[in-house]
Amino acid sequence: MNKTSLALLSALTIGALSSSAQTATAPVPAPAAPSVAVTLTPSFVSQYMFRGQRLGGLSFEPVVEATYGNFGLGVWSNFPVSNKVVGVSDPEIDPYGYYTINISDSLSIVPGFTLYTYTNADTHNGFYRSTFEPSIALNYTINGLKLTPKLYYDFTLEGPTFELTAFYAVPLKDLGTELDFTGIYGTYIVDEFAKDSKPSTKAWGNYWSLGVALPFQINKQSKLTVGFAYTKGDSAYVKVGSTPKFSNTAAVGRGVVSVSYSYSF
Repeated sequence: MNKTSLALLSALTIGALSSSAQTATAPVPAPAAPSVAVTLTPSFVSQYMFRGQRLGGLSFEPVVEATYGNFGLGVWSNFPVSNKVVGVSDPEIDPYGYYTINISDSLSIVPGFTLYTYTNADTHNGFYRSTFEPSIALNYTINGLKLTPKLYYDFTLEGPTFELTAFYAVPLKDLGTELDFTGIYGTYIVDEFAKDSKPSTKAWGNYWSLGVALPFQINKQSKLTVGFAYTKGDSAYVKVGSTPKFSNTAAVGRGVVSVSYSYSF
């Protein structure tokens, strides 16, 4: 090897070592720490429907939710305005929480919980003051269609609920918004439907809902959404001990108009 080649090789080697050393010692930027985000969403609904059962008429339903990274905590509530159902709590206040585990861009698992509280419920007529329901959901998105099978178990009512939700958004580019379509199908069975019932009161049934919503982005922090959904309870029955089953009269079909405003900060 001549001196020119040796000098060139030495220069390349020193440069490579120098570059490697600089790369190895350069500090790696730390990931940005998650920040707390809070969203306030006051809403009005023409009917209060829960899993195919009508629990009230016109209602005010404010929600406050705080998120930190993949964690979320919030409080959903219902305040009847008119056509209140006798015995149903006024108000209902439900703290909830969840954690999102991202598997991929299109797949995530979300364990969560809800504590349903009915501070003024008529316990003498079988209503509970509170029930606790953990849940686990799987979110999967394919070609813009989001599918969410979700399993709940209420430890107070002693029974599961299985629910499948499908969501699809159709862009409305000329209006700068979209149409959000949502379909829900669920089924439930509980062994302690009524508080202090001796013998136990069981309840089971199915429910479904089809809805569409139109969100209007007012600015970066706020959004107004109007929507309509038809929801119905099917094959819903109640059974006390060994007596014959009878229809759950709260399980009905209703159209629900909703208007909500959300503000995030």
